[in-house]
Amino acid sequence: MLGASAADALFTQLEIDPRILRPISAAVSRAEMAQALNMVLFYDLHERVPEGHDYVQDVMAAGQKITFDHGALRTVAWPSGALPPGEAAISRVLRPLGFAVADTYPLPRLKMTGRAWAHTDFPETIAQFFVSELHPEQFSVEFQAAVTRVLADSVDPLGPQDVGRLERLGRDGSLPWPDALALMPKVVACFGRQHGGFALADYETLLAESAEMAWISTEGNAFNHATDRVEDLESLSAQQKKLGRSIKDAIEVSKSGRVMQTAFKAAQVEREFLDEDGDWVTRSVPGSFYEFIQRERLQCGRLDLAFDAGNATAIFKMTTHEALEILS
Repeated sequence: MLGASAADALFTQLEIDPRILRPISAAVSRAEMAQALNMVLFYDLHERVPEGHDYVQDVMAAGQKITFDHGALRTVAWPSGALPPGEAAISRVLRPLGFAVADTYPLPRLKMTGRAWAHTDFPETIAQFFVSELHPEQFSVEFQAAVTRVLADSVDPLGPQDVGRLERLGRDGSLPWPDALALMPKVVACFGRQHGGFALADYETLLAESAEMAWISTEGNAFNHATDRVEDLESLSAQQKKLGRSIKDAIEVSKSGRVMQTAFKAAQVEREFLDEDGDWVTRSVPGSFYEFIQRERLQCGRLDLAFDAGNATAIFKMTTHEALEILS
């Protein structure tokens, strides 16, 4: 997927459970597939978020590694052309890879629902997926019509053969090496934008009611953010501020007090839209960002892998136009 040089760099950058590392064999386990997917998606986000890239380089220069805690992406529970609507477009991939829903998080202020997917075999060491789903039926008729137009031409990255391979992976817990190699690019392709270009007027309609849907319209199901699990979030935040990076002023703390989060602001990206004359115009919009999390352990000794709806709602603001203006 990435080439030898980038792959070697990832093995240097990321903490990887040694139980997953083994010589190439005739079969590839679901855990190996899940870890490979996470590494490719981490690399993709790392390349799209300059401050995240710079932070990773700092960590490597210090001789340390990143503990990839979770990646987050957004979906829309609405008809989407050839693509299954909402979370189904992603869950059909995550389940065969060994992920299961750990908990559900209502996000009423955003008119969304979040679900945490943890890996059944290695829940603490294979990064989770936080998949959110937006509910257009809770917005205006004009908003719903814009969503329909934007998503109508969505394509499905998975063909019948890919679906068959996923079914085998879910049934057997592994795939023959050639099948795993053939399937991986198709799985990675599910974490991108599946619809084509659309009108600037539709973007503005979406943005007026939901910054989250506006973000989905330009970025699709790509990683909204990737998260580094750290030991001392307050110290890290202070250090990043000294370096002049756009980290949040405040740290979000869960109701339990065991989960704390902060983040850089979203990278600004250039996207094209159709204007009222049918010409393509370019606008600067919020892209993805890099997040940090500190997790404490439960009394039983297990790491608290939960999320917090309040934290998530606050972190979602990092991709609003207002956040970019405030943090600029």
